[in-house]
Order: sequence, then structure tokens, then C-alpha cells
Amino acid sequence: MVSASLLFLLTVGCVCGGAAAERTLQYVTVLFRHGDRSPVKAYPTDPYQESSWPQGFGQLSQEGMKQHFDLGQFLRKRYTGFLSESYDRHEVLVRSTDYDRTLMSAESNLAGLYPPSGQQVFNPNLIWQPIPVHTVPQSEEKLLSYPASDCPRYQQLMNETEHTPEFLNVTAEYQDFINLVREKTGLNKTNVESVWSVYDTLFCESRHNKTAPDWVTPEVMEKLRLLKDFGFQVTFGVYKQQEKSRLLGGVLLGEIIKNLSKMAVPDPKNKLKLMMLSAHDTTVTALQASLNVFNGRQPPYASCHIIELYKDDDNSSSVSMFYRNDSKVDPYPVQLPGCTLQCPLEDFVRLTKPSISDDRDKECQLPDGRDTEVIISLALSGCVLFLLIALLLGVICWQKEPMGNRGYQHVINQEAGEES
Repeated sequence: MVSASLLFLLTVGCVCGGAAAERTLQYVTVLFRHGDRSPVKAYPTDPYQESSWPQGFGQLSQEGMKQHFDLGQFLRKRYTGFLSESYDRHEVLVRSTDYDRTLMSAESNLAGLYPPSGQQVFNPNLIWQPIPVHTVPQSEEKLLSYPASDCPRYQQLMNETEHTPEFLNVTAEYQDFINLVREKTGLNKTNVESVWSVYDTLFCESRHNKTAPDWVTPEVMEKLRLLKDFGFQVTFGVYKQQEKSRLLGGVLLGEIIKNLSKMAVPDPKNKLKLMMLSAHDTTVTALQASLNVFNGRQPPYASCHIIELYKDDDNSSSVSMFYRNDSKVDPYPVQLPGCTLQCPLEDFVRLTKPSISDDRDKECQLPDGRDTEVIISLALSGCVLFLLIALLLGVICWQKEPMGNRGYQHVINQEAGEES
């Protein structure tokens, strides 16, 4: 009887302890790719040029709008009780790259997340309300657009990547296929890195019921898909991944870490709960590569990486991550290497620090060519000076040696001009 009572108390204690260990959500960062779109460009022999698309190249489709409206509704359901039912400008901040498709994706998402109610309804026939989406000109975008063209060191890393065994092996394996793609598309140049654009164009056309050319078989599409995924791996990894991350996704990761650390400190004046970032497949990949959690495959339309900050029962903070790459299933948890699924904030900061640069612009620069020339010039000058000094010392020594042995020296009588 005593044993049964003790077992009961232990069970109750465990249940109560589990309840007491519940975490409280404090802050969320959501990064997503835009929704379905038209191709960014067409290859020369493509029968579907820009005029074949209602809004032209690179534009969000109705399907893409629906994808993000659905994602917004998912976020509404997930964060019920955390976010206010009605839009509160203090709770959410939305940032997008300066592209039509990402701006429109953010707006579609917000339509699903914040349907107006009560006083926020300004037109009873319209279940929508305007919510600000912030952006900067693409020429000034350093947070959400990758890979960056303003980083010479990254370009050097990519050149070095092309000489790695893995890159050379894939190139050799698919060289005949790459030549076939070049011939069929009319492109002047195709390689492992650039061939992904052909896949992207054909993929977009297939989603929009465009008839594929005869040469585009399922086998061709599968090979293009494999090369496309390898192109993503090459861009953000394969060779010196951590250094690439410091120049690419580490910039965004550093900003996220800064916000997590700030939000972990209670501040009654700070009511921000959700940071929403609308960007591209390369942005999602860059962030995941900097976290070392990239699965090697291109993020699909409306895929979403979620980072949640919690306050634990001992007043410490922890971080959990999730990835939603399929609207038919719940997002799956993502574990930071070296940590647990519920990663203590201090460990999350420590483990991600190697991927974050203290001065990205400085790390992007290559040694100045003029400095190299100066170093070479100084080295050559030093060598010449050394030779001159050695020669001078040799002459001095040569002159001293005859003066010390008069018996073997001819003396010239300067006045008479004769030898004595």
C-alpha cells in the first residue's frame, strides 16, 4: 500500500513537474520564399518568351498568392493566443526584398494572417486591410539577397570551388548532358552552376500547363533537377562553407541573433512579437547553410524557416527552429548541430558565432594590388641594396690586401711618370 502511494505521488510529481516546465513563447522570426511565379527568363529557343506570361517574367501568379494566403492562415492558427487577433502595428514588422513577387507574397501572407474585424473593416465587401511591408532598393539590399555581387573574396571562393574534386567530378559526369542542353536551348554558355536556370524555366512552364519541347523528357528534367540542387550546394557550400556563410547568410543570421538576444531581455516598451522576412530560395538556403542545417535541396515556393524564442520556467531563454517545406504537413523541427531541439540561447549564440562576421565588408576584400606591388618593389630594392653593399665591402677588402704587402706592388713615380 505504501509502495502504491509512493508511486502515485511520484507520478503526480512528474506530471506537475512537466506542467511547470512549460515554455512561454516570446518572439518569432519567419523567413519565407515567395510563392509560385512566372520564369525569371527564357532561353533563346524557348517558344514562351516574356509576352507569353500575363505580367511578364518573374511575377507572382494567382497560385503563388494562394500559397501565401494559406501560409498566413497557418501562421494565424499556429500563433493564436500569442499574436493579437487584430493587427497591431507594434507586434509585427515585415521586411521584403524589392521585387514584385516578394512584396506581393508578403501582402498575400498578411491577408491570411490578419483578416480585418471590428473597427479595422473599412469596406464590408472586402475582407482585407492594408499592412505596411518595408523594403530597400535592391542596390542597397545586404540582408536578404544572395549571393552578393559586391564581395570579391566570395567570387574568389567560387573560383576555387570550381577546382575542387567534387565540382570537377560532377562536371565530367554531366558534360555530355550539359553540351546537349547548350545545343537545344541556344545558350552560349552552360555549366553546372548556370544550368539551373534552364530547369527553373521548364519547371515554371510545366506548372502553368505549357507544352514542353520534344527534347525535354522526364529523364532530362531529373538530370536538370539534380544539377540545379548541386548548383545550390556549390553556391553556399561544398568548399569552405563556413567562410562562405560569413560572407553570405551569416549577415542575416547575425541580425537574427542580435534580435533574439535583445528580445530575451524583458522590456515593457518593446511589444514586437513577429519579424516577417519575405525573400527568395537563395535567402532561405543562405540562412540554413550558415546554421549548417541545409538539406541540399532548393527550398520550394512558400517554404518557411521559423525561429522561435522561448522563456523557460527558470527564467532562461531557449531557441527552437522549424522548417515548413510542404503545406500538406506540419513543419518539422530543425536541430542546430551541437545543441538540442530546445537550444539554450547562450549555446545557440555560441554555436552560430563562427558563421557570423564582425566586419563582413572587410572580409570581402582581397589584398590591394598596389600593396602587393609595393611589397615586391621593396623586396627587390632590398636585394639590390644588399648586393651593392656586398660589392662595396669586396672592393674595400681587395684594396686593403695589396697595401699590406709592399713587396709585391709596383710603385709609380707620379712626378717622373716612371716605375721605380
